[in-house]
Amino acid sequence: MKIAVVGGGSTYTSELAEGFGANAAALGIDEVVLVDPAADKLAVIGPLVQRIMRRHGSRARVGWTPNLDRGVDGAAVVLLQLRVGGQSARIRDEAFPLECGCVGQETTGAGGLAKALRTIPVVLRIAERVRRFAAPGAWIVDFTNPVGMVTRALLDEGHRAVGLCNVAIGFQRRFAGLLGRAPADVVLDHVGLNHLTWETAVRLDGRDVLPELLKEHRQAVADEVDLPEAVFADGLVPSYYLRYFYGHDAEVERLRTAPSRGEEVARIEAELWDLYQDDTLDRKPELLSRRGGAYYSEAAVALMRSLLTEDGAVHAVNLRNRGFLPYLPDEAVIEVSARVGAAITPSARATLGPRQRGLVSAVAAYEELGVEAAVRGGERRVYEALLAHPLVGQHDLAEGLTRRLIATGRDHLPWA
Repeated sequence: MKIAVVGGGSTYTSELAEGFGANAAALGIDEVVLVDPAADKLAVIGPLVQRIMRRHGSRARVGWTPNLDRGVDGAAVVLLQLRVGGQSARIRDEAFPLECGCVGQETTGAGGLAKALRTIPVVLRIAERVRRFAAPGAWIVDFTNPVGMVTRALLDEGHRAVGLCNVAIGFQRRFAGLLGRAPADVVLDHVGLNHLTWETAVRLDGRDVLPELLKEHRQAVADEVDLPEAVFADGLVPSYYLRYFYGHDAEVERLRTAPSRGEEVARIEAELWDLYQDDTLDRKPELLSRRGGAYYSEAAVALMRSLLTEDGAVHAVNLRNRGFLPYLPDEAVIEVSARVGAAITPSARATLGPRQRGLVSAVAAYEELGVEAAVRGGERRVYEALLAHPLVGQHDLAEGLTRRLIATGRDHLPWA
Protein backbone atom coordinates (compact mmCIF):
# COMPACT_ATOMS: atom_id res chain seq x y z
CA MET A 1 0.00 0.00 0.00
CA LYS A 2 1.26 3.44 -0.94
CA ILE A 3 0.84 6.62 1.11
CA ALA A 4 1.50 10.04 -0.44
CA VAL A 5 2.17 13.17 1.60
CA VAL A 6 1.53 16.39 -0.32
CA GLY A 7 3.55 19.11 1.35
CA GLY A 8 6.10 16.47 2.27
CA GLY A 9 8.92 19.02 2.39
CA SER A 10 7.48 20.50 5.57
CA THR A 11 9.32 20.44 8.89
CA TYR A 12 6.19 18.62 10.17
CA THR A 13 7.05 15.55 8.13
CA SER A 14 9.54 14.13 10.62
CA GLU A 15 6.65 13.93 13.11
CA LEU A 16 4.62 12.01 10.57
CA ALA A 17 7.57 9.72 9.81
CA GLU A 18 7.66 8.54 13.43
CA GLY A 19 4.07 7.35 13.14
CA PHE A 20 4.63 5.75 9.75
CA GLY A 21 7.75 3.99 10.91
CA ALA A 22 6.17 2.54 14.04
CA ASN A 23 3.04 1.37 12.22
CA ALA A 24 4.06 0.59 8.65
CA ALA A 25 3.93 -3.18 9.08
CA ALA A 26 0.60 -3.13 10.93
CA LEU A 27 -0.94 -0.88 8.28
CA GLY A 28 0.57 -2.73 5.36
CA ILE A 29 2.43 0.36 4.14
CA ASP A 30 5.11 -0.63 1.67
CA GLU A 31 5.73 2.79 0.12
CA VAL A 32 5.69 6.40 1.32
CA VAL A 33 6.17 9.20 -1.20
CA LEU A 34 6.71 12.83 -0.24
CA VAL A 35 5.48 15.39 -2.77
CA ASP A 36 6.55 19.03 -2.70
CA PRO A 37 7.44 21.63 -5.35
CA ALA A 38 10.48 22.58 -3.22
CA ALA A 39 13.00 19.98 -4.41
CA ASP A 40 15.70 21.39 -2.12
CA LYS A 41 13.55 20.70 0.94
CA LEU A 42 12.71 17.20 -0.26
CA ALA A 43 16.42 16.48 -0.63
CA VAL A 44 16.76 16.99 3.13
CA ILE A 45 13.41 15.70 4.43
CA GLY A 46 13.29 12.59 2.23
CA PRO A 47 16.47 10.97 3.59
CA LEU A 48 15.48 12.02 7.13
CA VAL A 49 12.12 10.27 6.80
CA GLN A 50 13.91 7.21 5.46
CA ARG A 51 16.28 7.14 8.45
CA ILE A 52 13.44 7.59 10.96
CA MET A 53 11.43 4.76 9.45
CA ARG A 54 14.47 2.47 9.32
CA ARG A 55 15.13 3.16 13.01
CA HIS A 56 11.62 1.81 13.68
CA GLY A 57 12.46 -1.29 11.68
CA SER A 58 10.26 -0.41 8.71
CA ARG A 59 11.40 -1.65 5.31
CA ALA A 60 8.85 0.43 3.40
CA ARG A 61 10.24 2.29 0.42
CA VAL A 62 10.56 6.04 0.89
CA GLY A 63 10.55 8.27 -2.17
CA TRP A 64 10.23 11.97 -2.88
CA THR A 65 9.33 13.99 -5.94
CA PRO A 66 8.21 17.47 -7.00
CA ASN A 67 5.95 15.81 -9.58
CA LEU A 68 2.43 15.62 -8.14
CA ASP A 69 1.05 13.10 -10.62
CA ARG A 70 3.95 10.72 -10.07
CA GLY A 71 3.77 11.17 -6.31
CA VAL A 72 0.09 10.32 -5.91
CA ASP A 73 0.03 7.64 -8.60
CA GLY A 74 -1.53 4.50 -7.10
CA ALA A 75 -1.73 5.93 -3.56
CA ALA A 76 -4.39 4.52 -1.23
CA VAL A 77 -4.23 7.56 1.07
CA VAL A 78 -3.11 11.10 0.24
CA LEU A 79 -2.32 13.36 3.19
CA LEU A 80 -2.47 17.12 2.60
CA GLN A 81 -0.26 19.31 4.80
CA LEU A 82 0.58 22.32 2.68
CA ARG A 83 1.01 26.01 3.40
CA VAL A 84 0.43 28.17 0.34
CA GLY A 85 2.61 31.26 0.61
CA GLY A 86 4.72 29.86 3.44
CA GLN A 87 5.26 31.50 6.81
CA SER A 88 5.58 34.96 5.23
CA ALA A 89 1.93 34.77 4.13
CA ARG A 90 0.93 33.59 7.59
CA ILE A 91 2.73 36.55 9.18
CA ARG A 92 0.79 38.92 6.91
CA ASP A 93 -2.47 37.15 7.85
CA GLU A 94 -1.70 37.77 11.50
CA ALA A 95 -0.82 41.42 10.98
CA PHE A 96 -3.41 43.08 8.75
CA PRO A 97 -6.51 42.37 10.92
CA LEU A 98 -4.83 44.10 13.88
CA GLU A 99 -4.85 47.32 11.87
CA CYS A 100 -8.66 47.20 12.16
CA GLY A 101 -8.72 46.15 15.82
CA CYS A 102 -9.49 42.50 15.02
CA VAL A 103 -7.71 39.31 15.98
CA GLY A 104 -4.86 38.39 13.67
CA GLN A 105 -4.77 34.59 13.56
CA GLU A 106 -4.21 32.12 10.75
CA THR A 107 -7.48 30.18 11.10
CA THR A 108 -9.82 32.58 12.90
CA GLY A 109 -11.41 35.73 11.51
CA ALA A 110 -9.99 37.67 8.58
CA GLY A 111 -6.60 35.94 8.76
CA GLY A 112 -8.29 32.57 8.49
CA LEU A 113 -10.28 33.72 5.48
CA ALA A 114 -7.11 34.97 3.80
CA LYS A 115 -5.55 31.54 4.25
CA ALA A 116 -8.68 29.81 2.92
CA LEU A 117 -8.80 32.03 -0.18
CA ARG A 118 -5.29 31.16 -1.30
CA THR A 119 -5.36 27.53 -0.09
CA ILE A 120 -8.67 26.08 -1.31
CA PRO A 121 -8.06 26.62 -5.06
CA VAL A 122 -4.66 24.92 -4.77
CA VAL A 123 -6.09 22.00 -2.78
CA LEU A 124 -8.87 21.50 -5.34
CA ARG A 125 -6.34 21.36 -8.17
CA ILE A 126 -4.35 18.77 -6.23
CA ALA A 127 -7.50 16.77 -5.53
CA GLU A 128 -8.31 16.57 -9.23
CA ARG A 129 -4.93 14.97 -9.87
CA VAL A 130 -5.57 12.57 -6.97
CA ARG A 131 -8.90 11.66 -8.55
CA ARG A 132 -7.13 10.88 -11.81
CA PHE A 133 -3.97 9.11 -10.63
CA ALA A 134 -4.49 7.67 -7.12
CA ALA A 135 -5.81 4.16 -6.47
CA PRO A 136 -9.57 3.65 -6.91
CA GLY A 137 -11.38 4.70 -3.74
CA ALA A 138 -8.35 6.55 -2.38
CA TRP A 139 -8.89 8.74 0.66
CA ILE A 140 -7.78 12.36 0.94
CA VAL A 141 -6.98 13.20 4.56
CA ASP A 142 -6.73 16.97 5.01
CA PHE A 143 -4.57 18.44 7.76
CA THR A 144 -4.27 21.77 5.94
CA ASN A 145 -5.88 24.73 7.71
CA PRO A 146 -8.55 25.96 7.82
CA VAL A 147 -9.44 22.26 7.95
CA GLY A 148 -13.23 22.60 8.07
CA MET A 149 -13.41 24.94 5.08
CA VAL A 150 -10.87 22.98 3.04
CA THR A 151 -12.75 19.74 3.76
CA ARG A 152 -16.05 21.31 2.73
CA ALA A 153 -14.56 22.48 -0.55
CA LEU A 154 -13.25 18.96 -1.22
CA LEU A 155 -16.58 17.33 -0.40
CA ASP A 156 -18.48 19.88 -2.48
CA GLU A 157 -16.42 18.72 -5.48
CA GLY A 158 -17.21 15.07 -4.81
CA HIS A 159 -13.85 13.97 -3.43
CA ARG A 160 -13.53 11.14 -0.90
CA ALA A 161 -12.14 13.30 1.85
CA VAL A 162 -12.08 13.70 5.61
CA GLY A 163 -10.53 16.47 7.70
CA LEU A 164 -8.21 15.92 10.66
CA CYS A 165 -7.21 18.26 13.49
CA ASN A 166 -5.02 17.57 16.51
CA VAL A 167 -7.07 19.53 19.09
CA ALA A 168 -9.11 16.52 20.24
CA ILE A 169 -6.15 14.17 20.63
CA GLY A 170 -4.39 16.87 22.65
CA PHE A 171 -7.35 17.02 25.03
CA GLN A 172 -7.48 13.24 25.21
CA ARG A 173 -3.83 13.06 26.27
CA ARG A 174 -4.19 15.87 28.79
CA PHE A 175 -7.33 14.39 30.36
CA ALA A 176 -5.78 10.92 30.48
CA GLY A 177 -2.86 12.39 32.43
CA LEU A 178 -5.18 14.12 34.90
CA LEU A 179 -7.16 10.90 35.35
CA GLY A 180 -4.09 8.71 35.68
CA ARG A 181 -5.17 6.47 32.83
CA ALA A 182 -3.77 5.43 29.46
CA PRO A 183 -4.90 7.63 26.55
CA ALA A 184 -6.55 4.65 24.87
CA ASP A 185 -8.91 4.37 27.86
CA VAL A 186 -10.28 7.88 27.30
CA VAL A 187 -12.93 8.56 24.64
CA LEU A 188 -14.14 12.11 24.06
CA ASP A 189 -17.42 13.54 22.88
CA HIS A 190 -15.91 16.33 20.77
CA VAL A 191 -18.48 18.57 19.05
CA GLY A 192 -18.52 21.76 16.98
CA LEU A 193 -16.64 23.17 13.99
CA ASN A 194 -12.94 23.02 13.31
CA HIS A 195 -11.20 25.26 15.86
CA LEU A 196 -14.58 25.97 17.43
CA THR A 197 -15.23 22.84 19.48
CA TRP A 198 -16.24 21.74 22.95
CA GLU A 199 -15.62 18.54 24.89
CA THR A 200 -19.12 17.58 26.01
CA ALA A 201 -18.22 14.26 27.66
CA VAL A 202 -15.11 12.35 28.72
CA ARG A 203 -15.83 8.64 28.72
CA LEU A 204 -13.88 6.22 30.88
CA ASP A 205 -14.99 2.60 30.80
CA GLY A 206 -18.19 3.84 29.15
CA ARG A 207 -18.98 6.33 31.92
CA ASP A 208 -18.90 10.12 31.53
CA VAL A 209 -16.38 11.42 34.07
CA LEU A 210 -16.23 15.01 32.81
CA PRO A 211 -18.18 16.38 35.83
CA GLU A 212 -15.71 14.72 38.20
CA LEU A 213 -12.72 15.84 36.16
CA LEU A 214 -13.89 19.45 36.27
CA LYS A 215 -14.61 19.23 39.99
CA GLU A 216 -11.14 17.95 40.81
CA HIS A 217 -9.05 19.68 38.12
CA ARG A 218 -10.98 22.81 37.17
CA GLN A 219 -8.01 25.16 37.44
CA ALA A 220 -5.74 22.84 35.45
CA VAL A 221 -8.33 22.66 32.66
CA ALA A 222 -8.79 26.45 32.75
CA ASP A 223 -5.03 26.89 32.40
CA GLU A 224 -4.99 24.40 29.52
CA VAL A 225 -7.54 26.36 27.46
CA ASP A 226 -6.31 29.77 28.64
CA LEU A 227 -9.81 30.87 29.63
CA PRO A 228 -11.44 31.77 32.97
CA GLU A 229 -13.27 29.01 34.80
CA ALA A 230 -16.60 30.80 34.37
CA VAL A 231 -16.55 30.08 30.63
CA PHE A 232 -17.05 26.36 31.23
CA ALA A 233 -19.33 26.61 34.24
CA ASP A 234 -21.97 24.90 32.06
CA GLY A 235 -19.94 21.70 32.19
CA LEU A 236 -18.46 21.88 28.67
CA VAL A 237 -14.76 22.39 27.99
CA PRO A 238 -14.06 24.78 25.09
CA SER A 239 -11.09 24.51 22.77
CA TYR A 240 -8.33 27.01 23.44
CA TYR A 241 -9.29 28.63 20.11
CA LEU A 242 -12.38 29.96 21.87
CA ARG A 243 -10.20 32.54 23.59
CA TYR A 244 -10.26 34.48 20.32
CA PHE A 245 -14.03 34.82 20.79
CA TYR A 246 -14.47 34.96 24.57
CA GLY A 247 -11.39 37.15 25.11
CA HIS A 248 -11.16 38.91 21.76
CA ASP A 249 -10.12 42.41 22.88
CA ALA A 250 -7.53 41.10 25.32
CA GLU A 251 -6.10 38.89 22.57
CA VAL A 252 -5.88 41.87 20.21
CA GLU A 253 -3.88 43.81 22.79
CA ARG A 254 -1.60 40.84 23.43
CA LEU A 255 -1.02 40.27 19.72
CA ARG A 256 -0.22 43.93 19.15
CA THR A 257 2.64 43.87 21.64
CA ALA A 258 4.10 40.38 21.14
CA PRO A 259 5.87 38.69 18.23
CA SER A 260 3.33 36.93 16.06
CA ARG A 261 3.00 33.16 16.13
CA GLY A 262 4.09 33.11 12.51
CA GLU A 263 7.32 34.92 13.38
CA GLU A 264 7.93 32.50 16.23
CA VAL A 265 7.31 29.48 13.99
CA ALA A 266 9.59 30.91 11.30
CA ARG A 267 12.41 31.08 13.85
CA ILE A 268 11.72 27.53 15.01
CA GLU A 269 11.70 26.30 11.42
CA ALA A 270 15.06 27.94 10.75
CA GLU A 271 16.51 26.09 13.75
CA LEU A 272 14.89 22.84 12.62
CA TRP A 273 16.42 23.16 9.16
CA ASP A 274 19.83 23.54 10.78
CA LEU A 275 19.22 20.33 12.76
CA TYR A 276 17.94 18.50 9.68
CA GLN A 277 21.26 19.06 7.89
CA ASP A 278 22.78 16.40 10.15
CA ASP A 279 22.72 13.29 7.98
CA THR A 280 22.93 11.05 11.05
CA LEU A 281 19.68 12.40 12.56
CA ASP A 282 17.14 9.57 12.72
CA ARG A 283 14.38 10.88 14.99
CA LYS A 284 12.23 13.98 15.21
CA PRO A 285 14.00 16.72 17.21
CA GLU A 286 12.52 17.75 20.55
CA LEU A 287 12.34 21.29 19.14
CA LEU A 288 9.55 20.13 16.81
CA SER A 289 7.17 20.02 19.79
CA ARG A 290 7.30 23.84 19.84
CA ARG A 291 6.36 23.97 16.15
CA GLY A 292 2.75 22.91 16.81
CA GLY A 293 0.77 19.93 15.61
CA ALA A 294 1.35 17.80 18.71
CA TYR A 295 0.30 14.15 18.29
CA TYR A 296 -0.29 14.75 14.58
CA SER A 297 1.39 11.51 13.53
CA GLU A 298 -0.54 9.44 16.06
CA ALA A 299 -3.86 10.98 15.03
CA ALA A 300 -3.10 10.58 11.32
CA VAL A 301 -1.89 6.98 11.54
CA ALA A 302 -4.80 5.91 13.75
CA LEU A 303 -7.30 7.53 11.37
CA MET A 304 -5.68 5.90 8.34
CA ARG A 305 -5.89 2.52 10.06
CA SER A 306 -9.63 2.97 10.55
CA LEU A 307 -10.23 4.28 7.03
CA LEU A 308 -8.41 1.31 5.52
CA THR A 309 -9.68 -1.44 7.84
CA GLU A 310 -13.11 0.03 8.74
CA ASP A 311 -12.50 -1.00 12.35
CA GLY A 312 -15.15 1.32 13.84
CA ALA A 313 -12.73 3.16 16.14
CA VAL A 314 -13.63 6.67 17.31
CA HIS A 315 -11.76 9.67 15.87
CA ALA A 316 -12.44 13.40 15.89
CA VAL A 317 -12.88 14.25 12.21
CA ASN A 318 -14.37 16.85 9.89
CA LEU A 319 -17.31 15.52 7.89
CA ARG A 320 -20.71 16.53 6.53
CA ASN A 321 -23.26 17.51 9.16
CA ARG A 322 -26.16 15.51 7.65
CA GLY A 323 -28.57 16.41 10.45
CA PHE A 324 -26.27 15.77 13.43
CA LEU A 325 -26.48 19.42 14.48
CA PRO A 326 -30.10 20.15 13.51
CA TYR A 327 -29.59 23.92 13.45
CA LEU A 328 -26.99 23.64 10.65
CA PRO A 329 -27.55 22.74 6.99
CA ASP A 330 -26.85 19.13 6.07
CA GLU A 331 -24.01 20.18 3.77
CA ALA A 332 -22.14 22.07 6.50
CA VAL A 333 -18.90 20.47 7.66
CA ILE A 334 -18.63 19.85 11.38
CA GLU A 335 -15.88 18.48 13.62
CA VAL A 336 -17.11 15.65 15.81
CA SER A 337 -16.11 12.37 17.42
CA ALA A 338 -17.18 9.69 14.94
CA ARG A 339 -16.95 5.96 14.41
CA VAL A 340 -14.93 5.23 11.30
CA GLY A 341 -16.19 2.03 9.75
CA ALA A 342 -17.81 1.25 6.42
CA ALA A 343 -19.41 4.66 6.98
CA ILE A 344 -18.23 7.53 9.16
CA THR A 345 -20.96 8.39 11.66
CA PRO A 346 -20.92 10.69 14.71
CA SER A 347 -20.59 8.87 18.01
CA ALA A 348 -20.86 11.94 20.25
CA ARG A 349 -24.08 13.42 21.54
CA ALA A 350 -24.98 16.84 20.14
CA THR A 351 -25.30 18.42 23.58
CA LEU A 352 -24.34 22.02 22.95
CA GLY A 353 -26.27 24.72 24.78
CA PRO A 354 -27.80 27.87 23.29
CA ARG A 355 -24.63 29.92 23.76
CA GLN A 356 -22.57 27.39 21.83
CA ARG A 357 -25.25 26.77 19.22
CA GLY A 358 -25.48 30.46 18.39
CA LEU A 359 -21.75 30.81 17.87
CA VAL A 360 -21.51 27.60 15.82
CA SER A 361 -24.37 28.72 13.59
CA ALA A 362 -22.78 32.10 12.93
CA VAL A 363 -19.34 30.69 12.13
CA ALA A 364 -20.85 27.96 9.94
CA ALA A 365 -22.59 30.66 7.89
CA TYR A 366 -19.30 32.52 7.53
CA GLU A 367 -17.56 29.30 6.43
CA GLU A 368 -20.18 28.66 3.76
CA LEU A 369 -19.65 32.14 2.36
CA GLY A 370 -15.88 31.86 2.73
CA VAL A 371 -15.71 28.65 0.69
CA GLU A 372 -17.81 30.28 -2.01
CA ALA A 373 -15.42 33.25 -2.08
CA ALA A 374 -12.42 30.92 -2.35
CA VAL A 375 -13.94 28.89 -5.20
CA ARG A 376 -15.57 31.69 -7.17
CA GLY A 377 -13.48 34.73 -6.20
CA GLY A 378 -14.55 38.35 -6.08
CA GLU A 379 -14.20 41.24 -3.68
CA ARG A 380 -17.93 41.27 -2.90
CA ARG A 381 -17.88 37.62 -1.80
CA VAL A 382 -14.91 38.31 0.50
CA TYR A 383 -16.83 41.22 2.03
CA GLU A 384 -19.97 39.11 2.53
CA ALA A 385 -18.00 36.38 4.30
CA LEU A 386 -16.30 38.86 6.62
CA LEU A 387 -19.56 40.66 7.38
CA ALA A 388 -21.05 37.31 8.45
CA HIS A 389 -18.17 36.50 10.81
CA PRO A 390 -19.11 37.12 14.47
CA LEU A 391 -15.70 38.70 15.13
CA VAL A 392 -16.36 41.28 12.38
CA GLY A 393 -20.08 41.83 11.80
CA GLN A 394 -19.91 45.55 10.94
CA HIS A 395 -19.86 47.15 7.51
CA ASP A 396 -16.89 49.45 8.12
CA LEU A 397 -14.79 46.65 9.58
CA ALA A 398 -15.71 44.21 6.81
CA GLU A 399 -14.94 46.80 4.15
CA GLY A 400 -11.58 47.75 5.65
CA LEU A 401 -10.56 44.14 6.21
CA THR A 402 -11.54 43.23 2.65
CA ARG A 403 -9.30 45.94 1.23
CA ARG A 404 -6.38 44.90 3.39
CA LEU A 405 -6.84 41.18 2.75
CA ILE A 406 -6.81 41.64 -1.01
CA ALA A 407 -3.88 44.08 -0.92
CA THR A 408 -1.70 41.78 1.20
CA GLY A 409 -2.69 38.55 -0.55
CA ARG A 410 -2.91 39.69 -4.15
CA ASP A 411 -0.08 37.42 -5.31
CA HIS A 412 -2.17 34.36 -4.46
CA LEU A 413 -5.59 35.68 -5.62
CA PRO A 414 -5.74 35.39 -9.42
CA TRP A 415 -9.05 37.27 -9.57
CA ALA A 416 -7.76 40.27 -7.58
